[in-house]
Amino acid sequence: MSEWRGEMNAHRSRTVNIGIVTFAVMLAGLGISLAWGMGARPPVVGMPAHEFSLPNLSGQAQSLSQYRGKIVLLNFWATWCKPCTTEMPAMQAAYERFRDRDFAVLAINELEDTSKVREHIRDHGHTFPVLLDQDNRVANLYGVFGLPVSVFIDEAGVIREYIKGGLLTEQKIRETVERIKAHAEQPRAASLR
Repeated sequence: MSEWRGEMNAHRSRTVNIGIVTFAVMLAGLGISLAWGMGARPPVVGMPAHEFSLPNLSGQAQSLSQYRGKIVLLNFWATWCKPCTTEMPAMQAAYERFRDRDFAVLAINELEDTSKVREHIRDHGHTFPVLLDQDNRVANLYGVFGLPVSVFIDEAGVIREYIKGGLLTEQKIRETVERIKAHAEQPRAASLR
């Protein structure tokens, strides 16, 4: 009897494995990637931010290195994500308030159709740059699993804060930017002594 159960369990295991492989091949044949669940580990505060290049809503490539010398807020989002859309007005207000003071917002949309994203941004009056991560490559690079995720990067390209799922407010953004600026001033002040 136990021999029979062992054979049945082995058969079930082979059947499940074949089913998974068949499903993955079918998705690949349709041009659908399983990469959405393959995020790397989130970056560690204090490490250099990963360089990337993504198209904006006009199709022009923008890279993170274009924003060197500014504090950058990378925000990973989607139109269907209620917390994402809830925090966007605060991002817009901070962008308007600080963009002339070496601050940039890059809203990185995950896996959505360009026309849907463009319509959402237009309807809500957002003017910060929106980049399209349609193969989820950059989200995976930054360990994004679940939305929203916000990454603050300093003027030298170093990650200073990684916020997973937390709702950004204008005050939270302002405090984080001020803390990053103060951190950057410390080495300069020490070298002047």
